Amino acid sequence: MTSTSPATNPMMTDSHTLESIAAALREDDKVKLAGVDADGIHRGKLISKKKFLSIAESGFGFCSVIFGWDMHDKSYFRELGISNSANGYRDLLAKVDLQSFRRIPWEDSTDFADPKDQRGVPFFLVSFHDPDTKEPIAPCPRGLLSSAVRKVEEKGWSAMAGAEYEFFNFREDPHSLDANKGSALEHMTPGMFGYSLTRPVQNQDFYYGVFNACKKFRVDIEGWHTETGPGVYEAALEFGEVREMADRAGLFKYVVKSLGSKYGITPCFMAKPKEGLPGNSGHMHISLVDSDGNNLFARSESDPEAGRDLAYLSDIGRYFLAGVLEGLPSVMPLLAPTVNSYKRLVENYWAPVTVSWGLEHRAASIRLISPPLAPPKATRFEIRTCGADANPYYVLAAVLTTGLRGVEKRLEIPVSPLGIGEETSGGERLPRNLMEAVNKMTEKRSVAREVFGDAFVDHYAGTREHEWRLWEEAVTDWEIRRYIEMV
Repeated sequence: MTSTSPATNPMMTDSHTLESIAAALREDDKVKLAGVDADGIHRGKLISKKKFLSIAESGFGFCSVIFGWDMHDKSYFRELGISNSANGYRDLLAKVDLQSFRRIPWEDSTDFADPKDQRGVPFFLVSFHDPDTKEPIAPCPRGLLSSAVRKVEEKGWSAMAGAEYEFFNFREDPHSLDANKGSALEHMTPGMFGYSLTRPVQNQDFYYGVFNACKKFRVDIEGWHTETGPGVYEAALEFGEVREMADRAGLFKYVVKSLGSKYGITPCFMAKPKEGLPGNSGHMHISLVDSDGNNLFARSESDPEAGRDLAYLSDIGRYFLAGVLEGLPSVMPLLAPTVNSYKRLVENYWAPVTVSWGLEHRAASIRLISPPLAPPKATRFEIRTCGADANPYYVLAAVLTTGLRGVEKRLEIPVSPLGIGEETSGGERLPRNLMEAVNKMTEKRSVAREVFGDAFVDHYAGTREHEWRLWEEAVTDWEIRRYIEMV
């Protein structure tokens, strides 16, 4: 990723009002709305334009069950606070974000005689609020990140972010996936060929279709190429203000999956789809800027006493790094949210397994990018622990809140940087599985409880405990192959 922080105020300049939106929808008769659940999945529906204009400012009721069931619509084993039988699985208040307006270019809104008049279906994101207090509910991903951003803005700063996603592509559709239960999947292309110029040509309608659709959908791609692995692609999204970045990161998956369905391709963002092959990362880049757009992590002159890795990192940057490192074990369920996530976080697969950092070090949990290897304005941290399966809102909220905690407490960096050739450090071993991570997060005085509060931690931990219980009850293909005849 080559993103750099801008020299101007990073906040969005477009400002939509209900009047301007109504004018923009003059020729439309329908609108699509979507919110984000705890797994980072968009849940939404199509409504009439008339209905949309009537609720665009006040909000509307949206069934709370999306926070009461898992990604396969199975109710959590243990009822949680947001949606349960005691409150009747009541509606939440969904509030429309007018600034999220975009059009879905692969879906036509209206039948026009002239093809040049075709336009995409209008699309808006919503956030979820308590119908009584009107405050964001604790697990609402957009609400959680907005809360973190407010803490940044209270200091007169802004947060910038970028995202990179790796993902496998299989020549399968939902019916074939269901029929073979995930076994013997056909890769879109065979073999290992990262940065190939010829492999994308074999599926160029899909390849260029994704790039073009992302541009029209305001999810601009900065870099787009094959990654090592059969049918694996990687996209680096254009950097931006952190909330907008989270929106675009989530919507990128929506674009890719939608376009894939048109070509008989199933993109796969799970962290470790195939044994023996590298996993899918979802690296996030983060920096802070002041009101003039100056990078707050950059040091104007080298600090000769700090050592090579820290020489060009500001005091704020050092405190921020210390905060993320100290908080990392406690927020791992947000960075690695599934049972499968921890199959990626193993030695010898370019994935970090300890609390670690280093200047331009790709084996570390946190890679520092700064001079002399990058210009000062590009100084940032790359969080390499998270996989492509993580909810981008939760990841960025975790990085921001733990980093700010480090700034406010003026924390010292707890571990030395990884040396050249080192893949692990003397830092704490990260959790080896989801339940170990949940136990760390739910400790009485955990960093996660400190930065997010009990309401969020208790709800989210309940969703992950549900995931772990399903895994404990599952009988896997590996068990069948290993034991069916021998024991």
